[in-house]
Amino acid sequence: MANTSGSSAFNLDLTDLVEEAFERAGSELRTGYDLRTARRSLNIMFADWANRGINMWSIEPGTITFVQGQNTYALPSDTIDLLEHVIRTGANSTSTQADLTITRISVSTYATIPNKIQQARPIQIWIQRYNAQSSPTGLTLNGTITSTATTITLSSTVGLPASGFVKIDNETINYSYISGNTLNNCFRAQNNTTAAAHTTGAAVYWEQLPAVTVWPTPDGSQTYTLAYWRLRRTQDAGGGVNIMDVPFRFVPCMAAGLSYYIAGKIPSGMERLPMLKQQYDEAWQLASDEDREKASIRFVPRRQYLGSGT
Repeated sequence: MANTSGSSAFNLDLTDLVEEAFERAGSELRTGYDLRTARRSLNIMFADWANRGINMWSIEPGTITFVQGQNTYALPSDTIDLLEHVIRTGANSTSTQADLTITRISVSTYATIPNKIQQARPIQIWIQRYNAQSSPTGLTLNGTITSTATTITLSSTVGLPASGFVKIDNETINYSYISGNTLNNCFRAQNNTTAAAHTTGAAVYWEQLPAVTVWPTPDGSQTYTLAYWRLRRTQDAGGGVNIMDVPFRFVPCMAAGLSYYIAGKIPSGMERLPMLKQQYDEAWQLASDEDREKASIRFVPRRQYLGSGT
C-alpha cells in the first residue's frame, strides 16, 4: 500500500491563489499591480458572496449584557446581520438560566411604539444594519467632561440623529436624546472602548454602528443578556502570504470566481469569459449546496376551524 502524506492542511495563500486565477484566465502574474488588482477583485467577490446568502463559516455567537435604562447597544462593526437571538436570564447562575424568545421587528413597527422608554423585560428587537462608518461632523465638545458624565454639551448638534452613537477621542458613547446642544442619558464606553475624560474642543464623530434596539427598555429587576448568533463579514484579502478567511471546501469556488473576475480585466481573457463564468457558477452551486444546515426539520400543520356567521 502506498504511503500517503499524512497531512490534510492544503490551502492556497493569496499569491498562489492569484497565480492560479491568472493561469485559468490565460495570463500570468507578473507585476505588483497584477497582485493588487486581483486582491481588489477578491474583496469585491467576498462582498458579492455576502449578498448571496448565509456563509456558514462566518456565523459567530455573542452576548450583550443589558443595562437598566439603555435600549440601544452596538454590535461588532463587521456584523452583517443577526440570525438568531434570545433574552437570557440568570446568566450567572448554574441552575436558573433561561433563554426566552425576543421577536424581531421592523423600523416601522418600532416607530409606532407609543412609549419607547417603558422599562420591563425586553420582548422585541429592532436590528440596525449600519455600515460601521465613522463620519466627521465638524462639531466639538463644549466644555470638559469626566469619564462618568451622562450629559455632554457640544458646540452644536446639527447633523446628528435624535439618538445614536458618537465618538470623542477614542471613546464611543451612546446617547438617548438631544435637548438643545446637549446629548442626554449618555452611556459611556460602548463598542469595547474605555470611558475617559475629554477636554473642550475635542472633535465629535458620528458612529454609524450596527446596533440593536430593544423594547421595552431593560429594567433593573434582574440581569438580562442578549445571546445572539451573527453573520459577520469575510475577512479582507491580505498582503500575499496569508490564506483567505474561507474554508477548504470553498477553495475551488474561490479560484474559479477570481479567474472569472480577472479575465474581465485583461484582453487575453475576454474569449474565456463564458467558460470561466460557467465554471464559477457550477463551483458556487456545489459549494453553497454543501454549506448549509444538515439538521432535520419538522413541519406541523395548524388546524383552524371557522364557524359560519349569523
